[in-house]
Amino acid sequence: MRTHGWSGAKPASNEEAIARILAAAGKAIEDHGADFSISDVARTVGVTRQTVYRYFSSTEALLVAGAVHAVDGFLDRMTAHMAGIHEPAKAVTEAVATALEWLPREKDIGLLMVPGGATHVESVTSDIALRFGRDMVERLDVDWAAAGYGDADLDELAEHLLRIIQSFVIDPGRPPRRGGELRAYLSRWVGSALA
Repeated sequence: MRTHGWSGAKPASNEEAIARILAAAGKAIEDHGADFSISDVARTVGVTRQTVYRYFSSTEALLVAGAVHAVDGFLDRMTAHMAGIHEPAKAVTEAVATALEWLPREKDIGLLMVPGGATHVESVTSDIALRFGRDMVERLDVDWAAAGYGDADLDELAEHLLRIIQSFVIDPGRPPRRGGELRAYLSRWVGSALA
């Protein structure tokens, strides 16, 4: 690792360097959406563009890494919100509705699913997105094994929920469903598959 740059405070490890770059990318995404540049991030961190490229091969790679970095906080908040919902159909209905309500405020994660975001829309079925979906399902307060769901079932459920979320992100409907109306729709057409 270089001994200069980093605004005078050299990171102690590669992990710290990556964390600083991701924090700067998160701020850039918050300020500019997907239109941020590696130069913006490098300037914020106090390094050259080449230093950022040493950790992330492209703006797209940095964008995806930033989304993954943001996922844990999002899932922690969702887990707290969903605590106490043990029935699979109700848990899945609330998880999808909550994700749809919260994603517009989550620029890092939301960029992976927004229309017109270059290649970001296809990312909903990427390994990263599928891992996010699986983590979301596993964090629900549901005993999936007792309900008869195995690993392969949960993988498919996670993919299905991501596809539903993506569909609503791309076209929320006219007029968009919200609140109780959204939950009733999801309960009937998504939750009932688990009942």
